Amino acid sequence: MKSVFKGLNDPTRREILELLRENDMTAGEIVERFRISGPSISHHLDLLKQAKLVIAEKEGQFIYYSLNTTVVDEIMKWLLQIKTKKK
Repeated sequence: MKSVFKGLNDPTRREILELLRENDMTAGEIVERFRISGPSISHHLDLLKQAKLVIAEKEGQFIYYSLNTTVVDEIMKWLLQIKTKKK
């Protein structure tokens, strides 16, 4: 869970997740949306992969990144359990 919160802690990573919510993208397509370097985006994508918030799938010469909704569902379930704490 620690890696998930680390992944969500940065506004650039949160923006990447928002982009991936709409459709799968290559690293190059993601880089085009930001004013930071490709290596910086690569670092952010690596942290998101470590947190299992994104999935990377190679298709030919490209790697496509997609949102891992399973982890998002688990986070939401956990947060709801905290919110509905038994009294």
